Amino acid sequence: MSQTPDSAVRTHVHQQRSAFLDDLAEWLRIPSVSAQPEHAGDVRRSAEWLAGKLAETGFPVAEVWETPGAPAVFAHWPSDDPDAPTVLVYGHHDVQPAAREDGWRTDPFEPETVDGRLYARGAADDKGQVLLHTLGVRAHLAATGRTAPAVHLKLLVEGEEESGSPHFRDLVERRADRLAADAVVVSDTGMWSEDTPTVCTGMRGLAECEITFRGPDQDIHSGSFGGAVPNPATVAARIVAALHDEDERVTVPGFYDGVLPLSDAERELFAELPFDEAAWLRTARSHGTLGESGYSTLERLWARPTAEVNGIGGGYQGPGGKTVVPASAVVKLSFRLVAGQEPDAVERAVADWVADRVPPGIRHEIAFSGATRPCLTPLDHPALGSVVRAMGRAFDGAKIRFTREGGSGPAADLRDVLGAPVLFLGISVPSDRWHGPDEKVELDLLLKGVEAAAHLWEDLARTLR
Repeated sequence: MSQTPDSAVRTHVHQQRSAFLDDLAEWLRIPSVSAQPEHAGDVRRSAEWLAGKLAETGFPVAEVWETPGAPAVFAHWPSDDPDAPTVLVYGHHDVQPAAREDGWRTDPFEPETVDGRLYARGAADDKGQVLLHTLGVRAHLAATGRTAPAVHLKLLVEGEEESGSPHFRDLVERRADRLAADAVVVSDTGMWSEDTPTVCTGMRGLAECEITFRGPDQDIHSGSFGGAVPNPATVAARIVAALHDEDERVTVPGFYDGVLPLSDAERELFAELPFDEAAWLRTARSHGTLGESGYSTLERLWARPTAEVNGIGGGYQGPGGKTVVPASAVVKLSFRLVAGQEPDAVERAVADWVADRVPPGIRHEIAFSGATRPCLTPLDHPALGSVVRAMGRAFDGAKIRFTREGGSGPAADLRDVLGAPVLFLGISVPSDRWHGPDEKVELDLLLKGVEAAAHLWEDLARTLR
């Protein structure tokens, strides 16, 4: 009896499971920590390893692309059909720093499998979710009898995502002709839980700044001068206190300009998720919720812009008292942005707002960094339907729900430069401990991700024509 396409995919994945996991373990042993200069050679070794594995998988083009920082990897496997659409998969091969003394049970760069979970730095973020596409495309070919993918398949795997992707947009702009695509698939996100498969539809953007306030040229005696000269620490405190109103809305004029409101349909979809606020608070190590009035916790996390005080300091910080008017104070702020907001406009608005509140006698400097644009895929976009159907097949017909990501990434750069919709295919779950000790990936979910990728290419080939 001949197999159905779905069973053929699953059979191939099962047959290749051991070899695939061996490959993943080999890659995870490379400590490709982009933030630490002593690992620059390892990041390069990681890129070279991936390029070799993609060539071994069957990609006719597999190249290491240089940047002023860490190298990226590009691969291309053209379809046999010249009229097929082109899909670009994005991920990253660099990882967060990790050391045994951070609280890991074992060496973070010596993978260990326990109870169906693979523990290692990068297992979920993002090497596992990148490598699943190697077995996914082979399963796609095995199930369909093709000798090449149903789409012109490209991969771009950067090496600096965990360091803020400082050279990524420039790379995409310089290589836009090679990266041209009809859709982008980002495999660097997660699902709601093991029991609730979901598809992410967007990520927030980010703007960050550090504000330095300077008063007297040095710390001065508060008895001799206090109350008669401006105090930069007081100014910093007043700026922070004025950042939100009584409804926890950001008070910067123009901050909400262009914000795309949540539709009733999307609010209903968020409300369908089995959200346990008490459990979420325990994960957050927090003792209460607080946020913009009129919105649920999930809506605040995913679909509303925020302003956070990341740090504030100034003056004497040692034991005991020291009665001075400090010479300076510093405030660090970050702003998570949503669809419709532009980082440049937010930065200008914040700079003007701060300047209006600085009294005479205080000099200030504001430095912005880390700007990332938000990214959102409309729920009615046809290509999103392809991802949902592919996930549904991998999860045996389960209902696929929708989430967004509260964090930020470079997906919007791909959308803006290439002019292509961004889709998200991720299988990680919150318990995978991204960036923390004992990062892991659930192997059954990882292989479900392989199956979803295998089903996706034919569906997108039909949808994007």
